[in-house]
Amino acid sequence: MIRVLGCHGSIAARCHTTAFLLDDDILIDAGSGVGELRLDELARVDHILLTHSHLDHVLSIPLLADTVIKLRQGAGGLNDLRPIHVHALPETLDALRQHVFNGVIWPDFTRLPSAARPILVLHELTVGAELLFPARGGLPDRRVHVLPAAHTVPAVGYAVETPQGWWVFTGDTGPNPALWQALQGHRIAQLVIETAFGNEEAHLAQISGHLSPQSLAQELVQLDGEVSVYITHPKPGEVPAVLSQIRALDSRHLIEPLREGQRFHLTRGTEGGA
Repeated sequence: MIRVLGCHGSIAARCHTTAFLLDDDILIDAGSGVGELRLDELARVDHILLTHSHLDHVLSIPLLADTVIKLRQGAGGLNDLRPIHVHALPETLDALRQHVFNGVIWPDFTRLPSAARPILVLHELTVGAELLFPARGGLPDRRVHVLPAAHTVPAVGYAVETPQGWWVFTGDTGPNPALWQALQGHRIAQLVIETAFGNEEAHLAQISGHLSPQSLAQELVQLDGEVSVYITHPKPGEVPAVLSQIRALDSRHLIEPLREGQRFHLTRGTEGGA
């Protein structure tokens, strides 16, 4: 199951920035939506997959690390601490080291509570990699593919293998021919794709590495067949206008707004609500 914790481009009441929970132990991005998890749910997170370094996608990592240190200790205390593994491009990990875990913005939890047993362990990944997360609690192995993205900083998207096909999250991206090449030959169960600006701000979308409805429509032409498309990353309050503009340009696909609290049951379709 994939649970939508946050899917907006910025914050307001009941609007959180990007975060998804795969099953109960893998976060895909760690925006403000992570704060929707209960304390016991936070403590079960073992892995974080980051798309890129921008604040709205990483801001919960330092707070999560601070929150769960005691909760993730075993019988041996700090000597039996279960770390959280953070997976990202090398450039994204470097940005976290330099600009977040630098002792100025936040303590370096890649070396705390000790350098030998930190709460955060960083792992480099590359575009095209396939990540395998072993079965847990009766759940099958999880396979996640790293997809190319085209943003203002080095970035990726992710595809989760499901019995229905790939659940695809593009991450933040502008027009991205490499993405569609990577998806060729694969059945797409759902496509979660960003549209951060309306057409009236298409110039902002272009210079900031995002999509607008008009550029999204050009991207979706490259999809094979009819695909369920979910729009993420609009600003709070702008969802109806952005969605209306998209639907006016693309009638081929079923296009819906992504909703916080929405759950993708990977063998049974989707449902709304928490």
